[in-house]
Order: sequence, then structure tokens, then C-alpha cells
Amino acid sequence: MPRTPSEIAVHMMIEGGHREEVRFPTIQDFQKWYTSELVPKSGSDEFINVPIKNIQGEYMVVRPSKVMALRIEPIFSGSVDRF
Repeated sequence: MPRTPSEIAVHMMIEGGHREEVRFPTIQDFQKWYTSELVPKSGSDEFINVPIKNIQGEYMVVRPSKVMALRIEPIFSGSVDRF
């Protein structure tokens, strides 16, 4: 039976060497943001909002044209790996 991740960490590699990490509750939440916000405006220099799930009162904006790469990492918490 496959495990379900507790959340999804998205590592953004931004032009100039900057790196940011944001987390989404599910892969579907990430896919919804990615297809509705980032992809349609991928060549734009206008800022778009990046949701920050676990930090209240803070937000991040990014220029979609400056995002060079994304790394998606499932986070499994509360489970113990047994050898």
C-alpha cells in the first residue's frame, strides 16, 4: 500500500541563484496553483502570489519568468521507517 505524504515541499530555483521553499498540503493543491498561476504567466515579468501554507501573515511574490526550476518533494511526517 503506497504511503500518502503529509505535505508537498516545492523548492524553487530562481534566476540569480536564489532558492525558496514553499509547502502545499497536497500534490493537487500544487498542481492547481502551477497550472492556474505559474504556467499561464511563465513569460511574464509581473509578480504572482506564491501561497505559503504554514506561515501566517507572510506572503511571497515572484516573477514567473525568473523561475528556472522546481523540485517537488513529498514530506512524510509521523511515520517511522523500519529496516
